[in-house]
Amino acid sequence: MLNEKTQPKLTLVGAGPGDPDLISVKGIKALADADVVLYDALVSKELLAYAPDRAELIFVGKRVGQHSHTQDAINELIVHFAHEKGHVVRLKGGDPFIFGRGYEEIAYAEKHKVKTSMVPGISSSAAVPAMQGIPLTSRGVNHSFWVVTGTTSTGELSKDVAIAAQSSATVVILMGTRKLDQICDIFRANGKSETPVAIIQNGTLPDERMVKGTITNIAAKAKQEGIGAPAIIVIGETVNLHNKELAPIVHKQVVTELYG
Repeated sequence: MLNEKTQPKLTLVGAGPGDPDLISVKGIKALADADVVLYDALVSKELLAYAPDRAELIFVGKRVGQHSHTQDAINELIVHFAHEKGHVVRLKGGDPFIFGRGYEEIAYAEKHKVKTSMVPGISSSAAVPAMQGIPLTSRGVNHSFWVVTGTTSTGELSKDVAIAAQSSATVVILMGTRKLDQICDIFRANGKSETPVAIIQNGTLPDERMVKGTITNIAAKAKQEGIGAPAIIVIGETVNLHNKELAPIVHKQVVTELYG
């Protein structure tokens, strides 16, 4: 049972885009103090080594079509273990406040008298293109970037994609590979048939793969190369600035094989 002097606590930690070296020092310190770690599917298992031997490590990951726990169940586990064990670290991929449902977990915990804190993580929306030498903004090319979810809570394509397609911004779409055809149709309807596109699978990991093309041909290229989730879609003129020399050496062979 929980020591009466120990206050139930939740620390929401962003693990970054996949590479275990991209977690923050503050995130590592939180793990080192954990009594329980609830971790997601896209979190590197190497990070669990930072938790103390006493910590209970519990997988609660969710992937497309494969949910080990519902969100409601995860919320309940957070509260249960915080009151029973003490310090719960909720380890989530990327940044928990960017399409990570992190706010929902904090709100639920606070409602049940659990003290909460947040450790931001590096979002895949920015880090994955950067690791391939693709800037989201560049002077003289664009003035902004959009980050949009490809799949809403109802399973439909976000209406924001159509709004983003009307701009000159770089558009980053998360969780959108299953709706790639729909996305391309929207951009074509906005006169963007020749706009450059990159799709990056398993970003920042040793098995990262990338395919480049345009709105016209990217769906066919992605299908030919077997690119699928987890992946991000980057659409915009800054994709043409892709610099192979900036991409990590471990990824260069795969990138070269895909498009020369």
